[in-house]
Amino acid sequence: MSALAIPAAVFERRAVGAVPPHRQRWATGIALAALLFAAPTGQGPDFADTLPDWVQQGRVSWYGPGFHGRRTANGEIFDSGDLTMAHRSLALGSTVRVTNLENGRTVVVRVNDRGPYVRGRVADLSHAAARELGFVDDGVVKARIELL
Repeated sequence: MSALAIPAAVFERRAVGAVPPHRQRWATGIALAALLFAAPTGQGPDFADTLPDWVQQGRVSWYGPGFHGRRTANGEIFDSGDLTMAHRSLALGSTVRVTNLENGRTVVVRVNDRGPYVRGRVADLSHAAARELGFVDDGVVKARIELL
């Protein structure tokens, strides 16, 4: 007489109402797909872009009064009362947001000149921009620059 091989799965006992393993995997896959589909991307009309295209951090200063009325790199006359900035490499005419990292204040300025020419600084701001950021008395402050 030969013995029949009976699979061990036949003798497994499952709790009443338990979900078979192959259905558990299927349900987990469906749940994961639903989460990925519904996850916000930060794009589209309901979400603003969350990351700027270009960011730089470093020390910024402001132009002294001796530059008021002089011609800038883009050909216009510098007005210390305008919200402008000098930067070494950003395109002239670019608009950027500058954030004072010591007090959190921000200002939006336009790049109209080249500089600064002092080692360790990433930008020179107009007097008006420095006033908005609250560092006229300090002269130099750590800041973040974001291209808009």
